Amino acid sequence: MYYVIKKNIDNPTSCFMGFVVPKYIVTKGSDNVIFEFKKDGKITRKWVKKEEIVLLTEDKEFFIKTMNQFKEVEATQQKLINEATAKLEQTVVEFTENVNAEIDEFEEIRNTTDVPCILKDL
Repeated sequence: MYYVIKKNIDNPTSCFMGFVVPKYIVTKGSDNVIFEFKKDGKITRKWVKKEEIVLLTEDKEFFIKTMNQFKEVEATQQKLINEATAKLEQTVVEFTENVNAEIDEFEEIRNTTDVPCILKDL
């Protein structure tokens, strides 16, 4: 068996994935590695760019160790994202409350003669 860690290019919150394949095919001049596996009894091939492959090994223990290391970093970073998201949500709530309070204050003085607003004459 071969153990693979691949970068996830299109997903910023999940930067890698790991999988096991029984066979791979590659030629020296190719930019891709073809991973071959069985799915529902059929042989399936998946082309992956060499530059997206972080690790291709037969060493299961090293694969697991590396995956765990990556998962720890990912979990730490995900926690930071979650905290930042919660803070952003609170900031948006405060923003909305402050702007609405300012608008409410203005609406109270809108009908005075100091404010050139056509709306009060309609």
